[in-house]
Amino acid sequence: MATGYAHNGAVRIAYEDLGGTGGHPLLLVMGLGVSRAWWPAGFVSALVREGFHVVAYDQRDAGGSTRFPDADHVHPFAALFRARRALYTAEDMTDDAVAVLDAVGWHSAHVFGHSMGGLLAQRIALRHPQRVCSITVSGAMPSDATGLAQLRHIRLRFVLRASRLRFPEGRDGDVAAGLALARMIASPGYPFEEDQVRAAVDREVTSGVRDVRAQSRQTGAPWSGGRLAEISAPTLVVHGEQDPLLRTSAARATAAAVPGARLLLLPGVGHDLPRALWPRLAGEVRALAGRAVSRP
Repeated sequence: MATGYAHNGAVRIAYEDLGGTGGHPLLLVMGLGVSRAWWPAGFVSALVREGFHVVAYDQRDAGGSTRFPDADHVHPFAALFRARRALYTAEDMTDDAVAVLDAVGWHSAHVFGHSMGGLLAQRIALRHPQRVCSITVSGAMPSDATGLAQLRHIRLRFVLRASRLRFPEGRDGDVAAGLALARMIASPGYPFEEDQVRAAVDREVTSGVRDVRAQSRQTGAPWSGGRLAEISAPTLVVHGEQDPLLRTSAARATAAAVPGARLLLLPGVGHDLPRALWPRLAGEVRALAGRAVSRP
């Protein structure tokens, strides 16, 4: 599919129409540092079969979207807690999503966010409630957890292991880094899809897995918006019971804070989206969309 571009002021956001024209609008938001290339094509196809028109975009500082200069070298984990000059806010990041909706001509859409994209889905629903039909929050931190309160949900051993990974420069190093990280977050109860990961790395415009500075700018973007109790959109919170990065307490906290949210914990699942679960997840998102349609 051809890449389109939305504009939020001077920031250019790359997006892609993944099919299903005429279906229910669904916006996909991927996680920290990486681009829309990491959405599994088979999962997108499952969503299209459930009647969705699917569009995915690259967050600022990822993929084909605007990159920001930053000479400060701060680990993404440290950026969660360290007071530093922010080049943009989390509010700016939610506005990027709305710019994509405007560019494709959607007044509102269902939003599915994974990992940091799931955190952003919560904040899009808070800042732009009229533009959001429903949100699915997958493997994400609760928006209400800030500062040191985030530590209760993060598995620090994983962060330390990931920070020690080292790979050579160049394309071979990019592939090795992508495979290594994917193996670390993979679901222990399901086969590891190496070919799928290689395909995602090959589609990447830049190696977001290794761009620590960009990741730090994203995690360090401050949020001063509303609380989760203010979300009015139907909400599904999905989390792997064997997620090596975030404890299930993150999902439980989100579901408890959002009025009427449904919590779905998945046995054997890590911080990824296993192939065997694509039909089920697509069906869950479709059921959630049905709740949105039936709202007054």
